[in-house]
Amino acid sequence: MGAAYFYHLTQRPLVETLSMLLEKSLANGWRVALRGTDREGLAALDQALWTFSEDSFLPHGLVGGPQDAHQPVLLTLEDSAPNKPDCIMAVHGAEVSASEVAEMERVCVLFDGHDPAALDQARGQWKRLKAQGASAQYWSEESGRWEMKAQT
Repeated sequence: MGAAYFYHLTQRPLVETLSMLLEKSLANGWRVALRGTDREGLAALDQALWTFSEDSFLPHGLVGGPQDAHQPVLLTLEDSAPNKPDCIMAVHGAEVSASEVAEMERVCVLFDGHDPAALDQARGQWKRLKAQGASAQYWSEESGRWEMKAQT
């Protein structure tokens, strides 16, 4: 059974944290579905992940290509991903279900700590997953490094 890790972003930009988590996931041998809520937001992340760092390479693709099933990281809007992920990373308010948390090695929910709507959405998602019996952890970077602040 997996767990949902909620990442409250206050110090680092989304792309930096996402890159770190994606590198760790790939190092674990996991395929990842990076789930967003709008095509333009995913296209911007796609571009940012290609150019984020000259020192690293994050193999990924935007859903709709001929190699979707073979992508280590697939950026998608859908609940199901053709790359058969081990991990889901939800951004921009994308929802995840308790059954996905149970099925995956890990689910990561990344949200902007400076956006009141994003905070409310993440809190609601935490409460729903907790009520459905999903295992969850809340991580904060307010001290300058990632620390687990709560766990269900």
